[in-house]
Amino acid sequence: MNRIFLFSVLSISAAQAQSSHERYVQQIEGTSLEFTMEAIPGGTFIMGSNSSAKADEKPAHHVEIDAFWMGTYEVTWDIYELFLYKDYEQSKQTSGAIPDQVDAVTRPTKPYLDMTFGMGKEGYPALAMTHYNAIQFCKWLYVRTGVFYRLPTEAEWEYACRAGSDKAYFFGDDVKLAAEYAWFGTNSNQSTHPVGEKKPNSFGLYDILGNVAEWTYDQYIADFYTRDKPEPIDNPVAIPTALYPHVVRGGSFESVIEELRSAARTASDPVWKQLDPQMPKSNWWFPEAPFVGMRLVRPLNPPTHEEIIAYYDKEPIADF
Repeated sequence: MNRIFLFSVLSISAAQAQSSHERYVQQIEGTSLEFTMEAIPGGTFIMGSNSSAKADEKPAHHVEIDAFWMGTYEVTWDIYELFLYKDYEQSKQTSGAIPDQVDAVTRPTKPYLDMTFGMGKEGYPALAMTHYNAIQFCKWLYVRTGVFYRLPTEAEWEYACRAGSDKAYFFGDDVKLAAEYAWFGTNSNQSTHPVGEKKPNSFGLYDILGNVAEWTYDQYIADFYTRDKPEPIDNPVAIPTALYPHVVRGGSFESVIEELRSAARTASDPVWKQLDPQMPKSNWWFPEAPFVGMRLVRPLNPPTHEEIIAYYDKEPIADF
């Protein structure tokens, strides 16, 4: 059994999980590939940090989050590559047929360079996809599995990362412990690493800090926390309406330790496409952001099919 999916035998199916809200395994039907999702209980937490030197993390405020599932690991190339290349997906199909609807999902254009950047593929986090690309992967997965997967909101991400902790890091304030939980600038050798090699947080999430930074759904708004709202704020989200910037969380293999704090916020930047020779620039890839990946979320109470399709089917915004 693949080391990455070591705990799958202890999990229930995606269908069973809906009523019980337990950790489960998601199979990609007809293949040997699967991934696990951790049950994250709903609750209230303090988001942001009043002690931070960064104005965009203030003020700390109470937020209420509904229950959801989150990927045990960052999305790896093992699963992501099925979405990228139709021929590759077909080569991995060992039984049954790929649903016809999968062909209707728009796949990324072939990148003009190696998007692993030589850092490894099997068991390694997928990376350098755009925000639009990440959402289209979620759409492909919905058509493939019948389960609604999406990006976490920024609030869901911080709640899941903290896992009940109100310290700077989920493991406390002692930065000497960081290397036990994360790959970052000090210990990564400036490369990603196979997921799951470090210790998880108390929600069972591996590499939630470091390795690759992770997309959230939200538009990045520097003063979003300052906007007056009654607390606790119920499942906040800054719905994206522009191409830049979107919120990226968790820090990466390139990050200094301070960027791994649970409250730390990062924004996507058009310079991540600076080397892209295409005009208009690719909707799909960030050739100068090998540090960005993603992690999946599934809400406990899914939206309607119409709402799901509306989430997935927003037109890409041209990037010149």
